[in-house]
Amino acid sequence: MEIILKQDVPNLGHKDDMVTVRNGYATNYLIPQGFATMATPSAKKVHAENLRQRAHKDTKIREEAAALAAKLEGVQVTIATKVSSTGKIFGSVNNIQVAEALAAKGFEIDRRNITIEGEDSIKEVGIYGGVVKCHREIKASIKIEIIGEE
Repeated sequence: MEIILKQDVPNLGHKDDMVTVRNGYATNYLIPQGFATMATPSAKKVHAENLRQRAHKDTKIREEAAALAAKLEGVQVTIATKVSSTGKIFGSVNNIQVAEALAAKGFEIDRRNITIEGEDSIKEVGIYGGVVKCHREIKASIKIEIIGEE
């Protein structure tokens, strides 16, 4: 079944993408939850017109995202946390703490757009890589340094 997504759906597509999914997934989950609509011929025409009108707005958003990615590229954030004598962290550091550290540096980034390379959370002291998703295709890499709190 062909559907048009109304919002971003993880592992499926972004808003306004036209995707093909199984009938049961569309009729039992995506459409009742309001994530998608059926791609009927009239809905396809409306969808095409909306995309045409939104095209010039998207270029401006993409330029802003590229500027943000250029500023973020190579930024290093330092997060101090309690550690044991062996260098293990009490608890863990995840993307929420990274988002707060970026906010302290003046970058307001949603925590869902930050991923730590290789794992979900950090459990040891060290320097790790991270990726900030500024737009669909535009990403910036950052460094995350975890140090012991004194």
